[in-house]
Amino acid sequence: MICDRFESTTLITYATTKAPSARTVDELGFCQSSVSCLLDVYVGHVGTYKILSACQLFMSPPKMKPRESAAFIASVSKDVKLNPVGIKRVASEIVQAIVSQEFEPNNMMIHSYPLPVIEDASSIEWMFVADALNFSFWALEENAHYSVELRGNQYTGYMALCAAITKAQEASIPITSAKYYANVTKETVNEIFMSSTGEPIPLLEQRWIILQECGKIINDKFDGKFCNCVRQSGNSAQKLLELIVSNFPSFRDEGIFEGERVSFYKRAQILVADIWSVFKGKGLGSFSDIDTITMFADYRVPQALVHFGAMEYSEKLNKLLSTNHTFMNGDQEEMEIRGCSIHV
Repeated sequence: MICDRFESTTLITYATTKAPSARTVDELGFCQSSVSCLLDVYVGHVGTYKILSACQLFMSPPKMKPRESAAFIASVSKDVKLNPVGIKRVASEIVQAIVSQEFEPNNMMIHSYPLPVIEDASSIEWMFVADALNFSFWALEENAHYSVELRGNQYTGYMALCAAITKAQEASIPITSAKYYANVTKETVNEIFMSSTGEPIPLLEQRWIILQECGKIINDKFDGKFCNCVRQSGNSAQKLLELIVSNFPSFRDEGIFEGERVSFYKRAQILVADIWSVFKGKGLGSFSDIDTITMFADYRVPQALVHFGAMEYSEKLNKLLSTNHTFMNGDQEEMEIRGCSIHV
């Protein structure tokens, strides 16, 4: 038996004696293709699995939020170190991009997301579905990424998921309605998110379970619309973050590091930031404390930080990454990379 705790705190028991393959680990593990490749949320496995509970292994919030968790992890990290010179280099690049308007945070989604960007509640429902399913799009081979075609454009990874949601809407499928996806069948989810090559979206069953769970929670607690959850935040990013992780188990990205309970909240913070970005910091996206949201501890940012020399890996960790070693959810090295990325 192999037991793993997912970001959602769902406990899975695998009825198999086979060792996990490279494609079994999700959010909280990583491998290396160029520098490092932090994987995404949820673990799949070659073999049969049984969901033991919708799981709330952590019922109360951790003492440390992502920022405090990151500071703690960085202070005792053994295989990941921060480099002040590299950090200044990254900061300088970002400042220059903002000053030159090459990068505009408020307009990021308009330029890159295949969604109908409208500053109203419908966009919030769209973003909730997208971010609830924003995990596990990694692939060891560059040409093996999940892809979806929309309006003549081919999207891969997370953007392919976004394209699939918009494509479903254009086909009059109410995929962003909690009343719909609370009872959606796995077969329908497979059809909606089918890749352009006819392959199912990675971890189809987990995504179906999450959709149903989230839909039921929204219907029971927020009168069928996630925007009602946003309204309860009182224009506070931290309050919205708290509402998300306390009400939706699949967003509870937490772990135990050196005996202390820590949090990362990647997808929950992305959801808050997406709402702020689409609304350009106004209306439902007006968060007076948006600056308290940290970076999102995914698999791309650590690559960039290592590239710019802001983070450095030990010889042992570099060797593991160079062989495409897969780290499991909660492994020391995995949490060091995520925590140190936030602390940078």
